[in-house]
Amino acid sequence: MACGCQKNRKQYEVVLDGGSGRVVYTSTSKPTAESVAKRYTKAAEKDGTTPPIVREKGTAS
Repeated sequence: MACGCQKNRKQYEVVLDGGSGRVVYTSTSKPTAESVAKRYTKAAEKDGTTPPIVREKGTAS
């Protein structure tokens, strides 16, 4: 019988350009992913680009 350790583990991705860009960070912790996204948001404000989003891995935005 296979191990079920990873069965219901969610992963969260920080995605640039409001969800249409590349994935820059993946974590199993949503608060960690959100804090990483804040760092990219500050950089996006300086560049005038769309801020990143945090989404569950495998879901479309």
